[in-house]
Amino acid sequence: MNNIQFTPKDILERAFTQKMRGYDPNEVDTFLDGVIKDYQAFDSELTNLKNENDQLKMEIQRLRQSGGSFNEPRVAPSGYFDDSNSTPSSQDTLGRTRIENELLKRVSNLEQRVFGSTEGPSSIDRF
Repeated sequence: MNNIQFTPKDILERAFTQKMRGYDPNEVDTFLDGVIKDYQAFDSELTNLKNENDQLKMEIQRLRQSGGSFNEPRVAPSGYFDDSNSTPSSQDTLGRTRIENELLKRVSNLEQRVFGSTEGPSSIDRF
């Protein structure tokens, strides 16, 4: 995120010199107002995705440390799965692995959306 050059405030406060045959200042101001709103919306979405990514990483950490204990409360970010604190039966030995793989996929997808990626599908998609 070090490549961001402007904040919404920078865009708002930017003044341009007027030339004889330049652009209509009112039209430019109107356009820049729209750019500022979009910029703020993208910034807000990025913050939300980072928070969700952090929550998913903490959930993965908790699941790995629990060693199969599924009785603790679960985080269900943004309407994703919510198993209502249920405990998988002994027959469902793949339950924990399935959940961890699902979380890893979601973290990977969020990281790609937040930080961008020019690479192909992540290696996590093979699960």
